[in-house]
This record gives sequence, C-alpha cells and structure tokens, in this order.
Amino acid sequence: MVRRIDVTGTDGVRLAAWEFADKPKGGAEAAHGAGILMLHGLMGRAAHWASTARWLSERHRPVGLDQRGHGRSEKPAEGPYTRDAYVADAEAAIEQLGLAPVTLIGHSMGALTAWQLAAKRPDLVKALIICDMRASALGAASQREWEDWFNSWPLPFGSLAEVRKWFGEDDPWVERPTPSRGEFFAEVMAESQDGWRPVFSREQMLTSRATWVYDAHWEELAQVCCPTLVLRGIDGELGRAEAQEMVRVLPRGQYAEVADAGHLVHYDRPEGWRSAVEPFLEQLAEDVREHVSP
Repeated sequence: MVRRIDVTGTDGVRLAAWEFADKPKGGAEAAHGAGILMLHGLMGRAAHWASTARWLSERHRPVGLDQRGHGRSEKPAEGPYTRDAYVADAEAAIEQLGLAPVTLIGHSMGALTAWQLAAKRPDLVKALIICDMRASALGAASQREWEDWFNSWPLPFGSLAEVRKWFGEDDPWVERPTPSRGEFFAEVMAESQDGWRPVFSREQMLTSRATWVYDAHWEELAQVCCPTLVLRGIDGELGRAEAQEMVRVLPRGQYAEVADAGHLVHYDRPEGWRSAVEPFLEQLAEDVREHVSP
C-alpha cells in the first residue's frame, strides 16, 4: 500500500509525502519509534526508496518525501531552494505527519538535510542514517562539472529504453555499464510532446546544489547528538577516510560500507544496503526495549 499525503512546507509549498505501509500493529510503533522519514538525494524522488520501504514496513512506519523541486512536489520558479528551505520542509513533514521522534534516512543531499535538521531539532530526531554524503566542501570546480554534465544530456529522449541506455551505459560519467543507474533515471522522467524529459528543472537542481557545495558542514555534523550511522558505497562519492572522520566527529557515530556499490547505494545494492542498515535499526529497538522494561 502506498498512500500520498500532501504536506505544506515552508512558504506554503505543497509537498508530496508517500506512506508506504499501514502503521505497525500490536504495539510495534511504540517499540520501534513513531516512524522513519526517508529523504532522497538531488534529482531523486521518494519512489526510489520503495524497496527499502518494503522491508522497513515489517516493523516501522516508513514515509518518503518528495522534496521541493522533485517528484510530485511543487517546483516554484522562484524557489527558494536554500538549505533552510529544505530543512524546514522536512521539519514540517515530521510534525504534520506525526512521525516524531523520527529516524531520518537520507541519501546524498537528503542526508545533509537530515543531519542539519537533527542538529537544529534534536527533540524531533531519534536516530540518523547518512548515506554517501560528504561533509567537506566540494568547491566551484565540482559545480562547473555538474553544469557541463547537465548540458551533455541528449534531450529529449525518444523512449525510456534510451534513458536507461544513456544513463546506464553511454553517459561519460559511467565507468562501466550500470543498469541500476539507468533505472534510477528512468524513474525521474516524464513523457512530453517531443519525448521524455526529467520531471525536475536542471537549473533548479544547480541552484539547490549551489547552496551546499561551496561550504563544509562539519560544525553541524558535530552538533548531531543522536545515534548516527555513516554509510558509504565502496565506489561511491564518500571516501573511507572522510567517512571515518565523520564518525569520529559525531558524538554517537557508527560506520558501515557496502561492497560493489556506487553512489546510489540503496538503489544499486538493495541487499547489501539492508544488511548494513538493519543491525543499526535493530540495536536502536533493543535500546528502547531495555529503557522501557521494568
């Protein structure tokens, strides 16, 4: 069961939240927390969490949020697409959906939003999972590379098969054929009169990205007081040394990695992702049981 719930974000922006299952029964909600909010990365959408939500729903209440400018949420021409706006949107979703105290799972940009929210509102956040997001500044060169990459897209695509092939094989950023990457981008395309185009504005994505790539985010990371898992794909964008330094900076940090996974860890290697995440969630649940037992 997937149910859409409209949420009002900051500045009145309409956001689409997706509840992937009924609320847990038989007291499971109390044992495992009020819920889990999953935040996708740049260009992503809540649907990318579907396989994760299937196994989470056995014990939890997983909800995915299409962040502003993404998926089925509004894409206001004038934004704002600032860090404050993304964080405030997630905060509003947690409060309006009654998810607190929530476990936040964030991928890439969504992970940054998650830890910034955890630092800002520790009363709302029970635990945090950071998936393949760096705390260091990426710099101006990185932003220029992304602009060039966006301009290289052969739009419009004639079919979803062409989308899958280009992003999975022909994209110059692809080192080896990666079918899962092609599927990932096929999920963020919509058919228009002249072919298939992304559901997001590439200009808005660059604007969103510009609000974090020039700055480091270690200070906010150090302010996250809840249990936090820093997880990376072996071939992802977050290197082992930086990930382990993030764990050291976090007051209650833990580390995990997924073999043979790239940046799209949860989508690329769902079984390895589950094997890395589930023990962390189970330990949280065990800690809750020990705390409430007489």
